This record gives sequence, C-alpha cells and structure tokens, in this order.
Amino acid sequence: MRNIFQYIQGDRAIWGIIGFLALFSFLPVYSASSNLAYMYGDGSTFPYLFWHFAHLILGFAILYGVHKIPYNYFRGLSIIAVPIVIILLVVTMAEGKTIDGANASRWIRIPFVGVTFQTSTLAGVVLMTYVARYLSRIKDKTLTFKETILPLWFPVFFVLALILPANFSTTAIFFAMVIVLVFIGGYPLRYLGIILGAGLIFLMLFVLSAKAFPGVFSNRVDTWINRVENFADNKDTDADYQIEKAKIAIASGGITGLGPGKSVQKNFLPQSSSDFIYAIIVEEFGLVGGLFLMLLYLLLLFRIVVVAHKSTSIFGKLLVVGVGMPIIFRALINMSVAVELFPVTGQNLPLISSGGTSIWMTCLAMGMILSVSAKREVVVKEETEENPLDILSETI
Repeated sequence: MRNIFQYIQGDRAIWGIIGFLALFSFLPVYSASSNLAYMYGDGSTFPYLFWHFAHLILGFAILYGVHKIPYNYFRGLSIIAVPIVIILLVVTMAEGKTIDGANASRWIRIPFVGVTFQTSTLAGVVLMTYVARYLSRIKDKTLTFKETILPLWFPVFFVLALILPANFSTTAIFFAMVIVLVFIGGYPLRYLGIILGAGLIFLMLFVLSAKAFPGVFSNRVDTWINRVENFADNKDTDADYQIEKAKIAIASGGITGLGPGKSVQKNFLPQSSSDFIYAIIVEEFGLVGGLFLMLLYLLLLFRIVVVAHKSTSIFGKLLVVGVGMPIIFRALINMSVAVELFPVTGQNLPLISSGGTSIWMTCLAMGMILSVSAKREVVVKEETEENPLDILSETI
C-alpha cells in the first residue's frame, strides 16, 4: 500500500472519497441497469457494468495524469482550450439531434471509436479555468467594466450561448458558478449587477425568439417551461411520473433499505442508472445510505475548501473553487430532484451515475484540484527541509 501512495500526490482525503464513490457506484449501476438490459438488450447487465468499469478506468487515468501536471500550466492551456471548445460546441449544435422533437444536441460522436462525448461538460471545466486565470491577473487592479467585457465576459456569454439551446440546466449552473467565482475573486459588486441583468435579458430574448420562430429554434424551451410549471402546479406529466416513482423508491427504502440489488422501482423509473440513481440508492440502502452519500459530497466540499485555503497563489485558490464547486452543486441538484425539491434537470450524480463524459470531466476537474494540493505539499516539504528546527519547535 505504501508503494501505491508514493506515486500519488495531493490531498489523501480527496483520493479516498473519489475512490470510495467510484467503488460504490458499481452496486447501484449494476442494479439499475437491469431494467435497461431487459428493455434494450438480451437481459444481461454485464455490458453496462463493463462500460461503467471502462469509463472509470479511463477517468482515473485522466485523474492521475492531470494531477501530475503543475497547475500553473492550466493558465496557458485554458487560453488554447477556449477556442477548441467553441468549435466543438458549434459542431455539436450542427449535428442537430432531436429527441421527441426537442433539441438534444449535446453529444458528438468520436470518429473511429464510436463513443459519444458531451461537449458542454468539457466547456464548463475550461470556462471556469479561464475565468480563474483572468481574475488572478487582475487581482488588486482597478479596472472599469468596459475593460473586462472583451477578455472576460465575451468568452463566458459566447460559450454559454452555445450550450443554452440544448441544455438550460448546465448553462444555468455554470453561469451561477462563474458569478460565484468572480465574486470570490474580488470583482466589483456594481459590475456583477450589470452582468446578472444582462444574463436575464439574454435569456428572455432567447425564450421570446424561440416562441416567435419555432421553426428556427427547437421546442426545448417549451420543455423548460413545462418542467417549471409542472413542478409548481403538480400536473400529471412524464416528469411527474419520474418524480412519483422516485418518491416511491425513497419511501420504500425506509431507514436501512431493501438491500443491494433489491430495488423494485428500477423496473419502472426511467433514467434509473443516471439522473434518478439517488432514488435507487435510497431504496436499496435506506435513509442511512442516502445521508452517508450526501455527507461524502459535503466532506469533499470541505476538502476542496481546505485545498483552496492552503494554496499559495491566487490562481490556485480560484482554480480549485472554480472547477470543484460545480461538482458538488450538480450532486446536490441531483439529490434535490429525486426528493422533489427541484424541477427535473437531467443532472447526474458525479462519479456514481453511469455515463462516460460526466466521469471523465469530473476526474479532470479533481485532477486539477489535486495538482494544486500536490504543489502545496512540495512547498511544505521544501520548507521543512530548509528549516527543520522551526518545524520541530512548532511541533513541541
């Protein structure tokens, strides 16, 4: 075991939480995929389990590789990556996939591999890194709002505008996270009010345009509006059907659950292995398992804050917050949807739900955080070697 730890760096608690979540995910994914196996396959759940295993292996390879990269390199890489993700988002939109008449242009197919990739998730990580870089550069500088429009807000709004038509929830999450990040980064509050107003106006114009020109825009806007209205009015719709089945699963679980693999609602609940996997977890592992999983994500949040606090640079602090907060936010939204505290959004449970892109991008973000933590360990080690008596006196 000691030989393994010598190859990994960074916060050990974060490594432990990520590893536990990944190992635990096999139980609910294997259980929930049985419904998909009988509906779309020959009844065998092995292919679903195999692909989940393959996604996790590749994800941890990304995690290990990224955490070995000095985090300062991400400054320059973010500038290169922003134009790349913009091109990917345009290509994704151009594919124009629809599901039941609604815009679902979220994935592109990787040539020669046959694997689909959700570009908006990568765009979110790149965008948060880019914003962290810019904020670290203007720290303690006095800038006018006009000076920040082109280098900061133009890329933000352009990227989010490309994500918005197919995925409102992801757009809203990353817009909120950008606002939180620039607030933490010391961006003037009076300018933030302007950005919030501009974002609201842009959204209203998009909705009105979609309503006025239904032939140009898909009916995805109608889906957003219907979900919010159904959530408020408790109308009998497909979304309500999912929520009702999720609530039945949670109620059936009780305190200790029915046991691993013994879920009943997985046979009726759509997206039981992805968007509503938390309901299956509570049904099988009970309130105890559901609360324990929530505490794990909160502990991960705590360790992210610790790493950010200990970072020796402004960019390191902002990078950790920028790429780490969306992971926790997505997890809380997923859980909130399952218990009907939030409208159906399509956000999955990080490192638990099936789906390659989510796992890979979560591992990419965690690798960046561990890279910042690893740099701090190197600094502490160097200081210890240079001043052993000071460290000894502090210990005594």
